[in-house]
Amino acid sequence: MFTYKINEDTELRLLEVRHAEELFQLTDASRNSLRKWLPWIDSTKTVENTKGFIEGTLKQFCNNDGFQAGVWYKGELAGVVGLHTIDWSNKSTSLGYWLGDSFQGKGLMTKSCQEVINYCLNELELKRIEIRVAAGNEKSLAIPHRLGFKKEGCLEKSELLYDEYVDHYVFGLIK
Repeated sequence: MFTYKINEDTELRLLEVRHAEELFQLTDASRNSLRKWLPWIDSTKTVENTKGFIEGTLKQFCNNDGFQAGVWYKGELAGVVGLHTIDWSNKSTSLGYWLGDSFQGKGLMTKSCQEVINYCLNELELKRIEIRVAAGNEKSLAIPHRLGFKKEGCLEKSELLYDEYVDHYVFGLIK
């Protein structure tokens, strides 16, 4: 099992199938707030859906194409941070993240993202990390700002979220 300790209370762990129930319960408990920004919420209806997601992320990890890690805070699963994919020819990746409602406002995601960024730049020797955030998603927009990413532009009508297109801001960090 992949585990990375951030501090006394927080660690990252590679998601495993045995975490499906806990991840589904976290998703379900935060469904209303997550749905506003994440297109997969409505298709996550059962523990089996979450198990399928985790199985896909394990294949991603085995294929050396990134990973999805659970963020554990004081022994509880608080959220997920990970890489969407790795473009090895260009040494770049993009970062995604979310937290359950009851874990927000503790600095968990900023710390978790910083550790993943350090891993990408130092261990994987990637050159570029990108974060895309829907315009209006103030909590997620704060993360790249705190971590020193440069705002590179806006992709208009970039994502269809439940019958409405939203713009995405693109942030980049170059080693």
